[in-house]
Parts: sequence; structure tokens; C-alpha cells
Amino acid sequence: MGEKIELNIVGLTSGHSQRNSYTLILGEENGELKLPVVIGSYEAQSIALVIEGLTPQRPLTHDLMFDTFTKYGISVKEVVIDQLKEGVFYAKLITEQNGIEFAVDSRTSDAIALALRAKCSIFTYKNIMDDAGIIYDDEETDLDEPEHIQEQKEKTSSPNSLSSLSLNELNQELDKAIQVEDYDKAAVIRDEINSRS
Repeated sequence: MGEKIELNIVGLTSGHSQRNSYTLILGEENGELKLPVVIGSYEAQSIALVIEGLTPQRPLTHDLMFDTFTKYGISVKEVVIDQLKEGVFYAKLITEQNGIEFAVDSRTSDAIALALRAKCSIFTYKNIMDDAGIIYDDEETDLDEPEHIQEQKEKTSSPNSLSSLSLNELNQELDKAIQVEDYDKAAVIRDEINSRS
């Protein structure tokens, strides 16, 4: 397949063409090219939770899958985005059990959500990067947050909102948000707690 290129997650931005889509931006480890991958809102939330360091009250599908792999002694070694067909990326989970390696077909968004949980590397091939990679202007690399997170931050930025709560009250609100699985609100509250430490 050619030379493998390691990728890092650069950002997650709301989709501009489709209402419930997001664009996950993957950047070359040693280069300027970025790979934009359109993903659904559920997968975006699952990826964002790991990036934000939040733990849901109950396991999401990707948590369940990763926990099942772990219980059965299957390790996720790496994720490889190995094909691009008609604008759609295809990926494989490279897994290992009892010293035997298996490649498992996966949607790219699911593979990346699992890679984050397994803390493993994400790769693609040079030919895919050459075909689909783009260079963002400096202004564009400061990626937008998903619209619903921006709206949540706007709602909670008034003087009578989070800034007026004590740390103890903020922690209680954080617990409540996680219990009802309102992860957008939880991320905003966590940011407020972190800004005070």
C-alpha cells in the first residue's frame, strides 16, 4: 500500500453542509497536510468526550466495545485509514489476541473513537494523503467548536450563571450534567472549574 503516515487529531468542527455532521481534522505528524473526515454527531460526541477527559455515567457504545475487547484480551494496536472511495474514507482496526493479529473493517469515525480509548496511533497512506490532504491557512487551523457547544457556552456566560457559583456548586452541577448525559454542559462546567485552578 505504500508509505504509512501517522496522524494526530487537530480539531473537530461543525459541518457546514449537513446539519448533524461534524468534520474531524487529522493532521500529519510530520507535515502540514490535514485530512478532513466528515462524521456523525454521535461519533463526534464520543470522540469529544475522550478529548475533553469526561467520563459518561453509563458506557457509550465505543466504551462498551473497548471494554469487551479488553475483557477478552484483544488489544487495539493501531488504526489505519486504508482506502478512499468516492469521497468516503475506510479504515481498519489492527487488533491482536494471543499473539495473533487481525484487521477488522470499520467506519473511520468508529475506528478513531476506539483508537482514542486504546491510546493507539492512527495512520493513513501517503497516496490517500496526497489525494485528500489539504493545507489550512493559519486562520483556519483555529477550528470552530461544534455549534451546540458554542450555544451552550453563550448560555452559561452571563454573570448570573456559572461564574457566580462556588467550586462546590460547580462540582455538583458537573455531576448532575454527567448523570443526565448532557456532555456539552459538562464540558462547559469543567472548563469553568479548570479556569479557577
